[in-house]
Amino acid sequence: MKASVVSLLFLTLIASLMSEAAADDSPAVLGSGQSPSQQSSETMAEHEAEVMRYRAERDATLRQPESWLTLVGLHWLDEGTTTVGSGEDMDLRLPDTAPDFVGELRVGGSGGESATLFVPAPRHEVRVDGQIAVQPVELRGDADGDPTQVEAGSVVFFPIDRRGRTAVRVKDRRARTLREFAGLDFYPIDWSWRVEGRFVPYAEKKEIQVPSVLGGTDTQQIPGSVEFQREGRTYRLDALDGGEGQLFLIFGDETNGKITYGGGRFLYATTPPDSSRPGPVVLDFNKAYSPPCVFSPWATCPLPPRQNRLALAIEAGEKTYRGYTEGSH
Repeated sequence: MKASVVSLLFLTLIASLMSEAAADDSPAVLGSGQSPSQQSSETMAEHEAEVMRYRAERDATLRQPESWLTLVGLHWLDEGTTTVGSGEDMDLRLPDTAPDFVGELRVGGSGGESATLFVPAPRHEVRVDGQIAVQPVELRGDADGDPTQVEAGSVVFFPIDRRGRTAVRVKDRRARTLREFAGLDFYPIDWSWRVEGRFVPYAEKKEIQVPSVLGGTDTQQIPGSVEFQREGRTYRLDALDGGEGQLFLIFGDETNGKITYGGGRFLYATTPPDSSRPGPVVLDFNKAYSPPCVFSPWATCPLPPRQNRLALAIEAGEKTYRGYTEGSH
C-alpha cells in the first residue's frame, strides 16, 4: 500500500514539473532530460511492477501451511462436552491425518461468560500453542487477538467467537485444496483502474450493517466513505477501519458471479494523513482480491453492504478461483 502512496506523490511531482516546463516553453521536464510521456511510461511501468509484486506475495501467502487453503472444517460448540478426533464416534470429526481421539472440549460458564476448556487425550502427543499438552487448558478465542492453537499431527484447530457463540475452525496442512492449488487468475493490469479518489470522514462515527455468509448482519462502526469517478459518474463506498492506517473496502460490482467471486471482493487503501478531514486516497482496483470463502465453504466472510454494491463493472484485480475446493460456495 505504501508504494501506492509513493506513486501518487510521484505523479503530483511530475504534474508540478510539467507545469513549470510549460511556463518556460520547454518540451522536457525540468532537470530530467526526459519528456512528460517518458516520465508517464516509467510511472506506469513502476505501477505494473508493484502490482506484480503484490500478486506474487498473495500467491505465496496462500501456499503457506496454515493459509485459507488448509481450512477443512467449522464446528459450532454447544455447552457441555465435545469429543474430538478422527474416529467415527467423535462428536467433532477431524481429518484422518489426526489421531482417533485427540481430547475433549468442554464449554461452560456462569454470569454470561463462557469458557472453552481443552482436555488432551493421554495417549497422543498434542500441542497447545507449540507446547506438549499434559493438563487441561482454557482456550482463547479470536475476539481479542490470536486464538489458542491446538495441534495434532498435520491438523490444527482453534476456537473463534462469532455473535456470542463459539466455533472451532479446523485446518489441515495436508489438505487437498492446498496440495492442488491451481494459482490465481487476474485481469490484465490496467493503469486506469488505479483511481485517485477522495476520503470523506463522517462528523461522528457511523454504524452500518454488514451482511455475512452466516446469515444476518453485523453492526460495524465506520470512519467515513470513499468517493471516486469513473466515466463521468461518481461512486461512493463506505469504508471500514482496516487498522494500521488503512481503509478496508468490501464491495460488489457487476462482474460478481460471472468473472469474479459472487460474494464480492476486498480492497485496502491508505488512509489520508489527517483522517479527520477530507483528503485524497488511491483506490488501486488492480489489487482487489477475493474473500477466503472463494476457497472454502467453512470461512465466515462478510458480504458487501447494500450501499457498496456498485452499478459498475470493475474489470480489474482478482478473478474467481477455478481450482479445486471442498464442498460448494
